[in-house]
Amino acid sequence: MRAVIQRVSRAAVTINGQEIGKINQGLLILLGIHETDTQNDVEYLVKKIAQMRIFEDEQGKMNTSIEDIGGQILSISQFTLFADTKKGNRPSFIAAARPETAIPLYEAFNTGLKQRGIPVSTGKFGEDMDVSLVNDGPVTILIDSQNK
Repeated sequence: MRAVIQRVSRAAVTINGQEIGKINQGLLILLGIHETDTQNDVEYLVKKIAQMRIFEDEQGKMNTSIEDIGGQILSISQFTLFADTKKGNRPSFIAAARPETAIPLYEAFNTGLKQRGIPVSTGKFGEDMDVSLVNDGPVTILIDSQNK
């Protein structure tokens, strides 16, 4: 699994002009699921993201987590994180998990974050979405569960 994590002051997702999810201070997570990912990858990312100290403390140092600040998460599925661009000019997405594998893992990821007490808003899997955000910092981090 790959997650692009952006610290935001606000973010929202719309489909066909209708806002379906929005957050204030927290994290926008773009989540890509590989065809070989399992529940172990979900558990690793949930714990890592929930405890990652990327919010500023009283001294202005990145020393607090989303759990510490009571922040929110906007979780967006994004199969294009597994684009293979080695050959030619058209990316291949063959390594991205098919929906029958990806959807349950995406839902388990969101559920795992919610079980830790983090409010989670989502987009809709497989839909064409417009995502807007105000990146705070900017702070953008990439995590790959295969690089533990």
